[in-house]
Amino acid sequence: MPDAIDLGGAPADEDCAQLGQTEDFARLNRLEVATYRAAMIARFGQPPEGCAFVTLANRHDFGIYRTLGLTIDAGSARSDAAVLAYSQAVQDGLSSWVEAGFAPPVRYDDGGVPTLERGSIADIVMGAILATRPDATGRYPVPDFERLHQNLVAAYPGSAEAAKAILQEISA
Repeated sequence: MPDAIDLGGAPADEDCAQLGQTEDFARLNRLEVATYRAAMIARFGQPPEGCAFVTLANRHDFGIYRTLGLTIDAGSARSDAAVLAYSQAVQDGLSSWVEAGFAPPVRYDDGGVPTLERGSIADIVMGAILATRPDATGRYPVPDFERLHQNLVAAYPGSAEAAKAILQEISA
């Protein structure tokens, strides 16, 4: 059985769905965890062989909530420098969505009903790809965007193609 690091359900300083309190909790929690996975990939790249992102089910008196985890094969953790470096890089997670070029997938206005900006992970990732893209000259407005953009394009080719189609439609 591989070891697992629990990275949380969303970046540490962000609002997220609350078990027993948030309307449509299960769906919003799954979407936030999937978005957090994409954000971690944007920031740190795909996990190397020997570790993988997984969704962890946590049982609580009020039901089940999900968080993002990183599993590490026991042998790889001791013998593979890339796995060790990656697990150390991701173990503290992210503080905010913006660290990875993402907008929050769900907005929680004071006491109101949660608002989804985009309802699918493909659309959320497409938004981050568009937000971090280079300008017409190939220059990234924020130097860190280059890494975020390239990691997302490599990990989510379908969302990258959708972003490209939107940009082509806009410039036509």
